[in-house]
Order: sequence, then structure tokens, then C-alpha cells
Amino acid sequence: MDVIFGNLDLWGTAIKNTLLVFAGGGLIALVLGLIVGAMRVSPVPIARGVGSVYVNIIRNTPLTLVFFFAVLGYPALGLGKMNLTVLGIIAIGVYTATYVAEVLRAGINTVPVGQAEAARAIGLPFGLVMTSVILPQAFRSVVPPMMSVFIALLKNTTVAAGFSTAELAQLRAAINDSGDRPGSPMEVLLWVAVVFIAMVMILSLIQNRLEKKWRIAR
Repeated sequence: MDVIFGNLDLWGTAIKNTLLVFAGGGLIALVLGLIVGAMRVSPVPIARGVGSVYVNIIRNTPLTLVFFFAVLGYPALGLGKMNLTVLGIIAIGVYTATYVAEVLRAGINTVPVGQAEAARAIGLPFGLVMTSVILPQAFRSVVPPMMSVFIALLKNTTVAAGFSTAELAQLRAAINDSGDRPGSPMEVLLWVAVVFIAMVMILSLIQNRLEKKWRIAR
């Protein structure tokens, strides 16, 4: 346990930054994914085309390259300095949004077409049809795959370690660079794995609670 109690400051910073990247990236992914998912099923051809291009380009690009574009490309635009952690949050959020969009699109397709047609027949615009009729039903069916996306997002935060974000994946190097701190590299990696397993279990518990709640509400 010396590897933990002897490095509490580093563990605290690493866990805090991991959760920060996860929460910030998740929020961006959810909002952007909702917009792109709606575009993917929009009756407007241009909106569908833009959504499709975005998903196909970003989803088929490795996450590491998305980070490189964010961290190296943004400064090249001359728009002013931005914290590397913020750039990492944007990169992982933009990347994960493609998966959120596809999960939502699949959920939207499970809602009977007649409901959307009935809503449009009484004069509701596309925005209200989506927010008041389609999405509330779609969200119930996408809880398991959506939580899988967010579990993947949590594990993908380790990529941020390669871009100077002091999160859990960088903890081993931080401890090893300080020769007076206890803990071998293998010990650190094992405890990092335990922390990630614990966080994934928490997300799985949330998934089970949501599934149970919304299954009763149907």
C-alpha cells in the first residue's frame, strides 16, 4: 500500500484530471452527439450529409491522431493559448460524439415511424418532434450501448497522458521520475488498473439503475 499512501498527492492529481477529462469530454460528446444524431435522421438532405461526413471522418480517424490535430493544430491557427488539458477534453469529446450520435440514431430508429408522422401531422416542427416525441423514447432503448460508449471514453482518457495531461496513465512515469517515492512500475500499473476497474463498475451500476428505472416507467 506504500505505492498509494506514499504518493497521495500524485494519485489525487491523476484521479482528478482523469475524472475532469472524462466529465468534460462526456459532456461535449453528449451535446455534440445529440446534435449530430438529430442531423443524421433529419429530413433535410444537407443536414444528413454533414452529419454523415462528420461521423465517417472522425470515427475512422484514430483517437491519437485526433489528439495530435487538437494539440498541434490549434496553436497553428494563432487563436491564442489554450490549456493542454482543455484541448484534450475537446479532442476526446469530438471523437466520442460520433459514437454517441450513432447510438442515438439507432435508438431513434427503434421508435415507430407513425409517431413522428402523427406529430408532424398536428403541426409540430422537426425540433419539437425530436425533443418531445422521439428522443424521450429513444433514450430508454439506448442506455446499455450509451453506457458502453462512456466506459470506452473513460478508458480512452489514458491517451491524454501522452499529451502532458497528468492523469492515471501518466502516474507510473511521474512516480518513477521521483526516485525517492515508493512503488515499482508494475505496482503502480496494477493499482491504476484497479482504479479503472472500480470506476467502470460504478458506471455499470449507474447503467443497471437507469435500465431498471426506465423499464418500470414504460
